[in-house]
Amino acid sequence: MECPYAQCEIFETALADVALAVSSYEVEEHAKPEAVWGVEGLFTEQPETGVIASRFALVAKAHELPEPHFRIEFVAARDWLKESYASFAPIHAGRFFIYGDHILTPPPASVLPLRLNAATAFGSGEHESTFGCLLALSGLSKKTRPRGDLLDLGCGSGILALAMTKVWRRRVLATDIDPEAVRVASLNVRHNREHNWVRVAVADGLQAHALRGRGPFAIITANILARPLCKMARGIAARLMPGGRLVLAGLLQRQEGMVLAAYRMQGLRLHKRIVLNGWSTLVLAR
Repeated sequence: MECPYAQCEIFETALADVALAVSSYEVEEHAKPEAVWGVEGLFTEQPETGVIASRFALVAKAHELPEPHFRIEFVAARDWLKESYASFAPIHAGRFFIYGDHILTPPPASVLPLRLNAATAFGSGEHESTFGCLLALSGLSKKTRPRGDLLDLGCGSGILALAMTKVWRRRVLATDIDPEAVRVASLNVRHNREHNWVRVAVADGLQAHALRGRGPFAIITANILARPLCKMARGIAARLMPGGRLVLAGLLQRQEGMVLAAYRMQGLRLHKRIVLNGWSTLVLAR
């Protein structure tokens, strides 16, 4: 049914306890005298017209509103997962080629392929912070030959950990505070057949059990957020070996100064900066 925005919540209550899901959305922004919004309820079985009419009539009367017109439509079955996958085109980021299972053509021979499907963990390569990290790692791959293990803090989907081991064939520890991210990252590691090189673990910060006795690391990636990066500066810097490289992301360009100041206090210097649509990726060196 359709109504002014101010009435959406009123008519949503008429469906809230009987529908599988209730949502509202703008239908016509420039309608006069005010914008028109739609209210939808999703049902697993066709509801009785009389029951819905009675519910709308009761809430309308309680708020001294006219009874709304509504319609019941059948929603055809669709493979939403397949359609969602199809909307994700392959991504080129430096040397890396990120693609999902729906891409049937083999990756180009000149790239490092990463197979990742849309999932419940951050990091598909589309966001500027992840894309910037991939460009940074691609750039480092041309000049850097790490001699120690690698660390991906806040690994999300595991995309950066996979990228690092594809480039350098070094062991990577990938950690995240979110168990769901760790689950998804572990699946992606197996899907890319890198389980001998990448270990994924739940870790809340740098003092977690998974990090005990590990490090210092030759390369660390931390695609998190600006304030946590500042808070963890001392601990992250302490885990970076002499001559190592640190890739920081998840910060806006206006937050660069704050983050750089925190790491310069730990003796690190700026090696490279990548800015994409207002998002910054910083490569620091010890």
